[in-house]
Amino acid sequence: MSCNLNIAFLMDPLENLDLNGDTTFALALEAQKRNHNISFFKPEDLLLNCNDVLANICRLELYSSKNFNDFKYHDAEIKPLTEYDVIMMRQDPPFNMAYITATYILEKLPNSTLIVNNPFEVRNSPEKVFVTNFPHLMPKTLISRNVNTIKNFKNEFKDIIIKPLYGNGGHGVFHLRPEDENLNSILEMFFIQNKEPLMIQEYLKDVRNGDKRIILLNGEPVGAVNRIPQLGESRSNMHVGGKPKKTELTRRDKHICNEISVSLKEKGLYFVGIDIIGDYITEINVTSPTGIREIKNLDSIAIDEMFWDFIEKKIQN
Repeated sequence: MSCNLNIAFLMDPLENLDLNGDTTFALALEAQKRNHNISFFKPEDLLLNCNDVLANICRLELYSSKNFNDFKYHDAEIKPLTEYDVIMMRQDPPFNMAYITATYILEKLPNSTLIVNNPFEVRNSPEKVFVTNFPHLMPKTLISRNVNTIKNFKNEFKDIIIKPLYGNGGHGVFHLRPEDENLNSILEMFFIQNKEPLMIQEYLKDVRNGDKRIILLNGEPVGAVNRIPQLGESRSNMHVGGKPKKTELTRRDKHICNEISVSLKEKGLYFVGIDIIGDYITEINVTSPTGIREIKNLDSIAIDEMFWDFIEKKIQN
């Protein structure tokens, strides 16, 4: 592409991230390699002034070598986001009112600024709720905070997983076996913390063989990594020690990707990560999907390059 893009990353502070494995850092680094101008701001830096969308934003410089990743913030200034060609909405959940407010504000930007992913659809597609649009692809699932209904679900399926509806990274996920007596205590803990319902799912024993993360770009699968839980751990998220392993897409994986592809494209959810355990999809991550560095290390698939090829072409058209 002949022109340089102005790209702003709405994300968590880089000093709080593991830069060696962070997907956002990898995407920003590839943009910088292409001589695009990259900037950084946090959700709390957003402003809506007389219906103009601005942010207290700073130019970003990244440094990377084989065993070293670092960054430099330049002086921040309040600038209109209409000056940017692309806004990368890459902040991690929790999916709370601060997150939702950011989507409301970003939604006011004109179509001349491309926001990835579409903030309207991100707001209306939280990963553990959006996936329920495809119940025929999911394990048996209950979303509720009714104690008796949850107990009945456990009595029916015996082995269950309980997780917060708007969490991420495997935090707050519990595996309850048939003989487990902690259900009441776990529910009390959750219900004291917030008023949201919980997601309860039938436990899938195939998780011992891994929880597969598949990255989809414009609705098409472009790479995958299998995450193996540690011994004695039911969660396979890499944030809690899951080990990345090389994998391939099965026929069932491809079927699941094909089933959700049209919906992703229609919603402008261009960069998405889905989680598959055995034959079932458990989440559709549209907020800040991760895993591209592990895929690159294991399979030499450069999703960061593929992503910017797609964005550059889209803006050019």
